[in-house]
Amino acid sequence: MLSSQKIAANKTLDSLQILRPDDWHAHFREGDMMRLALPYTARVFARAIAMPNLLVPLTDAAACSRYRAALVETAQSAGPDAGFEPLMTLYLTDETTPAMIAAAKPDAGVYREVFGAKLYPKGATTGAEHGVKDADRLYPAFEEMQKRRLPLLVHGEAADAEVDFYDREKAFIEKTLAPLRDRFPELKIVLEHITTREAVAFVRAHDNVGATITPHHLLYNRNALFDGGLRPHRHCLPPAQRERDREALVEAATGGDSRFFAGTDSAPHPLESKHCDHGCAGVFNAPAALETYAEVFERAGALDRLEAFTSVHGAAFYGVRKNRGSVQLIKQPWRVPEMLTVGETRVVPFRAGETAAWKAS
Repeated sequence: MLSSQKIAANKTLDSLQILRPDDWHAHFREGDMMRLALPYTARVFARAIAMPNLLVPLTDAAACSRYRAALVETAQSAGPDAGFEPLMTLYLTDETTPAMIAAAKPDAGVYREVFGAKLYPKGATTGAEHGVKDADRLYPAFEEMQKRRLPLLVHGEAADAEVDFYDREKAFIEKTLAPLRDRFPELKIVLEHITTREAVAFVRAHDNVGATITPHHLLYNRNALFDGGLRPHRHCLPPAQRERDREALVEAATGGDSRFFAGTDSAPHPLESKHCDHGCAGVFNAPAALETYAEVFERAGALDRLEAFTSVHGAAFYGVRKNRGSVQLIKQPWRVPEMLTVGETRVVPFRAGETAAWKAS
């Protein structure tokens, strides 16, 4: 691998080898959609945290175990086995009890079927209809999570109707996350797919808090949703924000702070669910996720820090080993496909038809 010094010194770098990275936030769905989506993640990422917001959410360890088996089987059947490891998360509801947390992680510090627990505010995003209406009611469960060292993964948006759409992350941090952090200081919390300067500042100001940042939030600000007309395949939750927020995310991702790490929030939806009156939120970025991260880091003059962001920081935060093996990135322009299909399922990927500057292999 090239050293950080060589990367920083070489302004015309045309290839880069990094430790095999992790995706600390991904959606794989089920059925044909899983068969379409999963191989794009498994081709470059050694591990990925699988989100539990399925049609029937994963609310207990047994459901997580069954879903994990399906993911492993799909990854193995997609091609040569590269050792891809899906990591399971428990879907928290208003009915989640300390006993359910204990059953999901019977031994503190030992990962079995459940790697973390996911908090979706009720109604905040796709598959959040079973989510938590009042986080205060889950304080006994959070206390058990803190005791058993089970990380809390948070979709940080207030779903209250009176909150402005672009203020939902800020409102969630103020009303829900800050009091939770104060009450459970030893609980590891990951504020996922952050979008605002306020989220960056919150992470930097608190111990035991980390954050994932997506490729699309690093690349686009909210103007991209209306570039040449309404762009449904750039619609996601939480939404892209102002340019000043995007710049804050880029600085956080490329600045070397170990509390920020890669989580793509790759979230495929079939074409008909995006091209309709109530189009689903979600960006399927797995086909060009690592390549987009590389572009953003190159533009920021920070290719020497790409490996840490994608392959080191997240593992350190979660307390797991770094991956073995490596991925090669080549400065080779290629065109992102306009459409991807499996059976009758059609999906438009992130950056469809655009030219990406880097190619991973």
